[in-house]
Amino acid sequence: MTEKSSRPPVTVALLVVPEATASALYGMLDVLASAGRDWAMLTTGQAGAPLYAPSLVAQDTAGFRGPNGAWIQPDGPLPDPAAVDIVIVPELAINPNAGPVSPHPAEGAWLRACRDAGVMVCSVCSGSMLLAESGVLAGAEATTHWAFTEALRRRYPDITVRADRVLVASGPGHRIVTAGGAASWSDLLLYLTGRLFGADQAVRLAKIHLLQWHVAGQLPFANLTLATQHDDAVIAACQEWLADHYREPNPVTALVARSGLPERTFKRRFARATGFTPMHYVQNLRIEEAKQLLETTADPVEDVACAVGYDDGTFFRSLFRRMVGETPAAYRRRFQAPHLTQAQTLRTMS
Repeated sequence: MTEKSSRPPVTVALLVVPEATASALYGMLDVLASAGRDWAMLTTGQAGAPLYAPSLVAQDTAGFRGPNGAWIQPDGPLPDPAAVDIVIVPELAINPNAGPVSPHPAEGAWLRACRDAGVMVCSVCSGSMLLAESGVLAGAEATTHWAFTEALRRRYPDITVRADRVLVASGPGHRIVTAGGAASWSDLLLYLTGRLFGADQAVRLAKIHLLQWHVAGQLPFANLTLATQHDDAVIAACQEWLADHYREPNPVTALVARSGLPERTFKRRFARATGFTPMHYVQNLRIEEAKQLLETTADPVEDVACAVGYDDGTFFRSLFRRMVGETPAAYRRRFQAPHLTQAQTLRTMS
């Protein structure tokens, strides 16, 4: 596919399958339809020429109720790849722990045909699982929603998963583009618009819809709470104890003593059961609690650090930034409740 800066509009096929969510499909449809058209209308009063020609396409064109109850009506059948410039697989309402995505052989074959024909093939959020199942991502780099990164790695080991990235362009000509969380479809559309039509058009689109790049990556949005689903009763008991005592000094030493196991044996069994070293597990619990305090209180960062078990505020800030992807202050600005933000501002001014 050659990158275009003028008409005819770029044809975008938004793939509809039963698991597709309406918000992603129709959100993308609205933003794509506005590109090139609405800026001129808002600034001159006359609609401009559209940059894209988006449509909803499906193997089965009968309308249906989506996973959240909204009516989804495809515009037409899967088109000939020669008639398509871009394909986007939207967010899918699927369980990351329930096995591979439901088989969609016709859609998978069509996605492969599109890729082979030079079409730009993209996914949003969990839509990457369908791209992976279809074979489009084989040997490529990709990203996905943080909750699906381990499933993507485990089920498709030939894919290099970049969990820290909101967008990954991969494959020949970088024509395979994957986006991270559900709302990152806006990042994808801004990226495509800048790539195909220039930065000015991407900025205009962002201004029309008040879109922002998720420049910090996905880590600030990830829930670091760790699962306990395994068969090691000793380690499960240690995890239960840690849930209430992770703030205590030297919790790993206390865990070894409680387990009754030699230290090396304990650490090996803990890592096998949880996928983390004991210290990394404690750090995750502490940082997750710190995130909650930053969101729900106006306490100084040093107090938050002490509350979760760190006496050294400098070390806490460094660890938080490494694990979350931004500083505690930046995280608080992003997620804190408005009334707390206002109270903090008034204290600073007084």
